[in-house]
Amino acid sequence: MTTSNWSPYDSTKVRAQQDAFMDLLRDRGAEIVILDPAPGCSCQHYPRDLGFVIDNVFVMARLNSEHRRPEASALAALTAGMPRVAYLPRGTIEGGDVMLHDGCVLVGLSEETSLSGVAGLQAILNALGVDREVIPIRFAVPGIVHLDDHFNIVAPRIALVHRAVFPPDQILWFEEHFDRLIEVTDDEACAVQANMLAISPGVVVAATGSDRICRALAAEGIEVLTVDYSAVTQIPGSLRCTTLPLLRI
Repeated sequence: MTTSNWSPYDSTKVRAQQDAFMDLLRDRGAEIVILDPAPGCSCQHYPRDLGFVIDNVFVMARLNSEHRRPEASALAALTAGMPRVAYLPRGTIEGGDVMLHDGCVLVGLSEETSLSGVAGLQAILNALGVDREVIPIRFAVPGIVHLDDHFNIVAPRIALVHRAVFPPDQILWFEEHFDRLIEVTDDEACAVQANMLAISPGVVVAATGSDRICRALAAEGIEVLTVDYSAVTQIPGSLRCTTLPLLRI
């Protein structure tokens, strides 16, 4: 993505904050792979959108924004060595719209993801024998970039939700399928505070400044680790956006 649509940001601070975040992940046992530069891309900050893992299948996303499509080429060397890689046959889906919950795959119908992409993903999973239902998540307002800025599963059956952007029937579905929904305010959503990263069933990484949400998570028994991501969120985007899991164990 080019920088022309973004607010000015300090690339040195961004790199330093991302390095600190990667150090935290390594301390928690993660192996970090940094993608090679993508031809024609002046800035690569959102690998989450390039693909997603469903059980033992890595699915290459289909990016909606044409100027971001060269980023997918940076994954070529990695996916070539993976045992099960699938490609979306039609439509668009970006990884920021995809989450796993119980036996389902939740896919947000944001500006970047289409119904035909949802149908294509279900067809892929059926063909590969992956027993998961793909469920589209609808929004009540236009202009939503990705699901994970407004709804984020942070632990088994616990999720953050920015109610203002979902229709009543979608909120009802969340209430029926999750034991605890933690509210995200308009200001918190605007500051990308819902975009946290769950690194295990009881551990979440949050950006400093997300104090109210962090207290609510701690009250649920979730361990909250914090990092300064203030420079990164100016791009904008946050912790979940800047990571791409390659393997689920």
